[in-house]
Amino acid sequence: MELSELLRRRRMTRRFSPEPLDPGLLERLVHLALSAPSAGFSQGVELLLLVSDEARARFWELASEPSWRSSKQAEGILAAPAIVVPVADPDAYVRRYAEPDKSASGLAGLPASGWPVPYWLVDSAFVVMQLLLAAADAGLGALLFRLHAAESSVLGGLGVPEGRTTIGAVALGLASPGAPARPHARRRPPEDLVHRDGW
Repeated sequence: MELSELLRRRRMTRRFSPEPLDPGLLERLVHLALSAPSAGFSQGVELLLLVSDEARARFWELASEPSWRSSKQAEGILAAPAIVVPVADPDAYVRRYAEPDKSASGLAGLPASGWPVPYWLVDSAFVVMQLLLAAADAGLGALLFRLHAAESSVLGGLGVPEGRTTIGAVALGLASPGAPARPHARRRPPEDLVHRDGW
């Protein structure tokens, strides 16, 4: 598929088929996602793949409320056969930008909390965007969503080392037949969003 067509067709999916994903396909998708740009080539974003019934059930138990899990809205999302959690290590960026070749960046010696732009979150977003595009190219549905519980509880409950952070999680799978591509939304036209030579 042409890139321009892929960019136009990519949509968030909210109703998935429970049909399992081919492990080889999933591996290819995450490898493509991890080829995203990385600030300073810090490579501080890792992916936690949750594909077994037990692992996904544990994730949902940690990351959402029972009332939501029993709702009609949740039914189609809970069916997704794979959850991918991008996990970033801010310390990997602090270490990388303390190296001599990054001395001109102005970030050397700053703790993660002092960075004006948290590159680990930017890189996480790059990885997720590539995952969304790779999924669309493979004919799959995908949904980026936020955690609805304390990040430390979710990540800790999944065995992620302390100090790591995430921007959310991505549900992956085949879109359920008849699933709406985008409910009640209209994209703003570019002329409302592009400001030339000034605001």
